[in-house]
Amino acid sequence: MGTGYAVNRVGILTSGGDAPGMNAAIRGAVRTLQCLGIDCIGIKHGYQGLIRGDFLPLDERVVKGITGRGGTMLYTARSQEFMTDEGRQRAADTCRYSGLDGLIVIGGDGSFRGARELSKHGVNVVGIPCTIDNDIGCTSYTIGFDTACNTAVEAVDRLNDTMQSHERCSVVEVMGRGAGHLALSVGIATGATIIIVPEVHYDFEKDVFERIRRARLGGRNNFTVIVAEGTEPAHKIATTIQDEIGIDTRLTALGHIQRGGAPQIRDRVTATCMGYRAVMLLAEGKGSRIVAMQGDEYVDYDVDVALEMTKEFDFETYRSFSALTFLDKDFFVNL
Repeated sequence: MGTGYAVNRVGILTSGGDAPGMNAAIRGAVRTLQCLGIDCIGIKHGYQGLIRGDFLPLDERVVKGITGRGGTMLYTARSQEFMTDEGRQRAADTCRYSGLDGLIVIGGDGSFRGARELSKHGVNVVGIPCTIDNDIGCTSYTIGFDTACNTAVEAVDRLNDTMQSHERCSVVEVMGRGAGHLALSVGIATGATIIIVPEVHYDFEKDVFERIRRARLGGRNNFTVIVAEGTEPAHKIATTIQDEIGIDTRLTALGHIQRGGAPQIRDRVTATCMGYRAVMLLAEGKGSRIVAMQGDEYVDYDVDVALEMTKEFDFETYRSFSALTFLDKDFFVNL
């Protein structure tokens, strides 16, 4: 018996790196589907689980209480098999055999490229952007970014306490893949001496050593350098600082700790609303879409258009940071 909507059964999967808020997005989608009378199937282990038919029926009882949990109840994985034409065909066949006439993919850029390939095989897919890197071009915000920032800020604040006690320099590597959005936010929030990101070329003498010297003249005896993982290796930066300036320097790579933990309120709310919007798009017969945010508004884009969009680095905020680290005015002209 039909539901009166364009879809009767929808699958949900999470793909790529996990991010705080994935569970909230799952719950938002499941409860909306149940409200509309549409069957919902959870797909474990991402695209690999779709190929294998690793399914879990979902309803409001299954997703009760998961909004505040980190990670993803559906698990996630990267699938080499799905990278092949044969694997994608098997995934599309599984959708047809299982009566899935809609699919919600929660993940990042790579997950959306997989969604586009499934669309070419006739599967109605809607993507929800979820990555701590905040590097998806079509959306001003991605689920998980705020929580990851808060996790990193708490860790750096703790490091600052011990660096101050020993008059040391702390080099902290944060995640971000090839983007510096996370590093910039964490660096400003923690009062870092230096922020090194892939988007801004830096010179050791001017942008590292001179900033430390000026901070020393300003009365500081401990220094923090935030490094985005997509730049020069953080261990090389730490070694160079210690060798050239003679400051006791310690390296901390925060790593996957930034992915875990209970999502902050922004990620819970954003994920829930995006889950709802993804379902409504499928219910209206709209596939090959990516849900996004522009400012405070929820929007959606064709997947091809979304994947062509790029996100600019926030140079204005970086200039604000630079003004707080005693750089001369010529720096702003050349940035």
